[in-house]
Order: sequence, then structure tokens, then C-alpha cells
Amino acid sequence: MMNGLGSDRAVPVKFAATQAGNEQRPRTMNETHTLFNGRWLRLVRSGRWEYAQRTNPGGGVIIIAITPGDRILFVEQWREAVHARTIEMPAGLVGDMHGHRAESALTAALRELTEETGYRAGNAQMLVAGPSSAGMSDEIITFVRARDLVREHDGGGDSSENIVVHEIPRREAAQWLVEKMRAGYPVDPKLFAGLYFIDHHDELFGDTQPAA
Repeated sequence: MMNGLGSDRAVPVKFAATQAGNEQRPRTMNETHTLFNGRWLRLVRSGRWEYAQRTNPGGGVIIIAITPGDRILFVEQWREAVHARTIEMPAGLVGDMHGHRAESALTAALRELTEETGYRAGNAQMLVAGPSSAGMSDEIITFVRARDLVREHDGGGDSSENIVVHEIPRREAAQWLVEKMRAGYPVDPKLFAGLYFIDHHDELFGDTQPAA
């Protein structure tokens, strides 16, 4: 008998005893159980795997933004999960605001950039998207490059955040990140991927035009 996977081998099942005697019911290996529901995250178990799901519909965005003066924008903020102030690029969730659950990654990137750094981008371009931590979460992160920046305000995030904006010369950015790591700051390794995308943009994404 075919099992739907192109094979006549039986699909392994587990049996869970019911409360009534020794009666057992089949339970598939990939049966998913919700362990906890939060505002932003859901913890689930599927077979032997436990992982987090994002409750917003669009994943997250990381914004690679360079000012007209050839400076890269980084943000410094408190992250409770690591109990420290971290160094990141501007970033945020897609579709997490009431009434905007259908927003695109580009729209979210433009919104988060202005909110966190005070810069408005004239154009934005999606570069790549992929899992942020495939062994722990289903979250998909999209890298967006922001262009034609114009300063509108000082930034700093919303009322719940206390974001410090750093404008670092592009050629000094990698060394600056290493120095921050040595000083004890948690630094997201994806930032170095962002720097690579900047330095190799034309050969990697040369045929892609700004989309916003």
C-alpha cells in the first residue's frame, strides 16, 4: 500500500494509551501540539522536535542602510533574552501592527527604518530571505537594502524602546563590529552577511532593481 511518499513501506506510528484500560490509539510521528501561546511567539512540539513559531504573518526584516555620506546604520538596544544591549542593523517584524497584517516586507522595512533610525528611504530592494534559526524557529528573515536616505528625526524606536543609532563609515564597519564584540556586546553574526551583501551587491544582485 502506498503511503503517499512514493513507497509501499509502512509509515511508523506511535501508540498512546488512553485513560480507559490499555486501549491504544495511533499517533502520527509529525502530530503537532501547541505547548504555549504568547503574543509574539507560539511554542510547539512535532514528534521529537520543539520549536517556536512567529504569530505575525510575515516573518522579519533586516535593513541594510547606507547614508549619503557612505555610513552604515547600526542600532544598539536592550534585548531581554540575552540580558544585554546588542548591536544590530535596523530590523523588525512584518505585519505585527494592528490593521497592517497584510503589509509587505518592503513596507515593514521602510517603516522600521524610519522608526528606529529617523531616516526615510527613497527606495528599498529585497535581497535574500531565509530562516533565521532553522533548528529553533520557523521565522523567515528578509534582507532589504535601503537607498536614498533622508533624515527626518533622531530615531530611537517607539515608546517601549531606547534605541541608540550608530553611523559607521562603511570601510570601518567590520572592524567596528569586532571591537564591539571584544567590548562585550552581543553582535548578531548576520551583520557580517549584510556587509558582504553591500560589498558584493553588483555581482550578487546586479539584475535586481529597487522595488520601492
